[in-house]
Amino acid sequence: MADAAGRTEPVIFRETLALYDLDDPGDLFPRFVQAQAEGYRDRVQEMRRRGRTLPGAREALESLAGLDGVVQTVLTGNPRSSAETKLEAFQLAGRLDLESGAYGTDDPVRSNLVAIAQRRAGRRHGRRFGRATTIVIGDTTRDVEAALTGGARIIAVASGRATAQELRDAGAPIVLTSLEDTATLTRGIIAS
Repeated sequence: MADAAGRTEPVIFRETLALYDLDDPGDLFPRFVQAQAEGYRDRVQEMRRRGRTLPGAREALESLAGLDGVVQTVLTGNPRSSAETKLEAFQLAGRLDLESGAYGTDDPVRSNLVAIAQRRAGRRHGRRFGRATTIVIGDTTRDVEAALTGGARIIAVASGRATAQELRDAGAPIVLTSLEDTATLTRGIIAS
């Protein structure tokens, strides 16, 4: 499979097909999205057994939900149906406005998802979201790049494959070692 970290599902799918010299007659990706979503829904219990919520994720969502004017959503390379199933499986969807989010099926270019989420959130909440009012919290160098080139600020968390130094080198001005430091995360959002 093609490298998936910080990338959109259409890009991963296309590159995976290329690895096997396969052509897409045009209907494979929509069929894949549907099959993937069904597979996730059918395997929620297995996801819960094998997966995990990052330490501090739930507490961070709760803490940020208490900040006036904060809209929490997702910007992910996953198709919406798969993202929702994952979030619900780990009981994280409740504090997120998923209608304001942007998903891999909205655009294959990750940085373009920032503007999509900003427009959706703006329509839903009756205000403008721009670079000064949009913060992406991500854990890959591609998340940092997408935020900075897409028109948002970034708070990076060294909880994935990228080290804190790699995230700083990619341009993240704030890098946390985990989401457990909700006080620093909250201060970073308020300061931004």
